[in-house]
Amino acid sequence: MTEGRIVLGGSSGFMGRHLQEKYRAAGREVVTISRSGADLTWQDQAGIDAAVDGASLVIGLAGKSVNCRYTPENRAEIFRSRLQTTSALSRAIAAAQHPPALWVNSSTATIYRHAEDHPQTESTGEIGTGFSVEVAKAWEEALFADDLPRTRRVALRSTIVLGDGGVLGPLRGLARLGLGGAQHDGWWPVSRARREAGTAHLPGARRGAQKFSWVHLDDVVRIIDFLEEHPELEGPINAAAPHPVDNRSFMAAVRRTLGTPFGPPMPRWMLEIGAIGIHTETELILKSRWVLPETLTDAGFVFSYPTLDAALADSFGRPGTTA
Repeated sequence: MTEGRIVLGGSSGFMGRHLQEKYRAAGREVVTISRSGADLTWQDQAGIDAAVDGASLVIGLAGKSVNCRYTPENRAEIFRSRLQTTSALSRAIAAAQHPPALWVNSSTATIYRHAEDHPQTESTGEIGTGFSVEVAKAWEEALFADDLPRTRRVALRSTIVLGDGGVLGPLRGLARLGLGGAQHDGWWPVSRARREAGTAHLPGARRGAQKFSWVHLDDVVRIIDFLEEHPELEGPINAAAPHPVDNRSFMAAVRRTLGTPFGPPMPRWMLEIGAIGIHTETELILKSRWVLPETLTDAGFVFSYPTLDAALADSFGRPGTTA
């Protein structure tokens, strides 16, 4: 692992906490930035400037979770929380006498279109449409907006991150209640307002055929290490395991790992009602995300968790292998 100070923006989330633990265990100095409970807050631009100057790596993860209802207020905060924090890091790097060699900023594989026909890679992927895609595009534009000639920048287009917590927490509970079946798309009434806001999910894959691309949390840390060691890599990079599955197979693997044999399919109408009840959006489970890590694979990166069963076994704390 490379040495040198790391500035970690967005340190209080699922991924940020894990990165802190891993880097500090490896003996690296980590300066954290968050709304609260960190070394610095996002309002302290002078403190951010000082931390970034002389750092070897900046990681930007900040942003309101998209696991919410897409109300006008939440949509505005999703944009604001990403763009303002990314701009704060960019200003600090621009002002630094000794800027970091590498800035890795979160993006999302949701930037690609709903894909059932073929996988999306950095070279051949097609950008989608709608609110979530516009968020991803604006986030990456903020990353690359300023002239930072001495700092290499990577937009890490992350798929669903698996680990102890995160998205798997609620799924564990649902599976144990017998509700861990495939999530089936279908017709659902869509208002004009949602169409105009780009938040309408139109029927796509049927019977749980939507693709589910994922990556293990430990591999995210290893990807960032790999990026530090490979100065030829920059721009958008897909953080995705090489063996995506469909939703039907994913939910079956969750049940198998937890020892829960039964899980009836969940129809669209049930998913929509449930999403309203827990304040989220069905797009998060019904959009077909079929993403491959072309750039990382071509550069020689080897995943510790290339297959889903091993990743789930580790995430749920069950016996399993890492190959």
